[in-house]
Amino acid sequence: MANSIMIVTGVVFVIIAFIAIAVIRCYNGMVVLRNRVENQGAQIEVQLKRRADLIPNLIETTKGYASYEQQTLTQVTELRSKVLSAASPAESYMAGEALGHEASRMLAIGEKYPELKANSNFLQLQKELADTEDKIVKARQFYNDTVTKYNTAIMMFPRSAFAGIFGFKKMELLEAAASERQATRMNGDTFKMN
Repeated sequence: MANSIMIVTGVVFVIIAFIAIAVIRCYNGMVVLRNRVENQGAQIEVQLKRRADLIPNLIETTKGYASYEQQTLTQVTELRSKVLSAASPAESYMAGEALGHEASRMLAIGEKYPELKANSNFLQLQKELADTEDKIVKARQFYNDTVTKYNTAIMMFPRSAFAGIFGFKKMELLEAAASERQATRMNGDTFKMN
């Protein structure tokens, strides 16, 4: 009788230990995925701030060649401030996208002014801005991939059973801004961005 009680107690202990280990592994796996999402969001912010830091140099370089409307300069300055002081990654991302659109418009000025197009500072800034834009696109792709992995993990059993209990919620993907979804003209042809 005492032997059977010890065996039952041992089996119950092993089952409880197995369940506890499984719960801990699920929790730790969700924490790792959430931290990866946060890290990817921070990588986007780094690139958005890099872009925002390039804008004042671009303004100074182009100012001597083109007479800007005061409204454009004010708007670019305000957008840069929003990127640098954003309270959340989503806010920073939205302000950064608007700033990127304005920066692209400023770079288009180079097409109208051949002497600006030949300016080495302008060419260097143009290259750095293009590199930064590529890094933002890649960071956004990595972020969305990581969010998709996280969301999939917390929706699959057994993690789905514990995700709500531990406060793990579905995260949103970064979507293209409205300006990125508009048609693009190239050599007279119109291409629709999906």
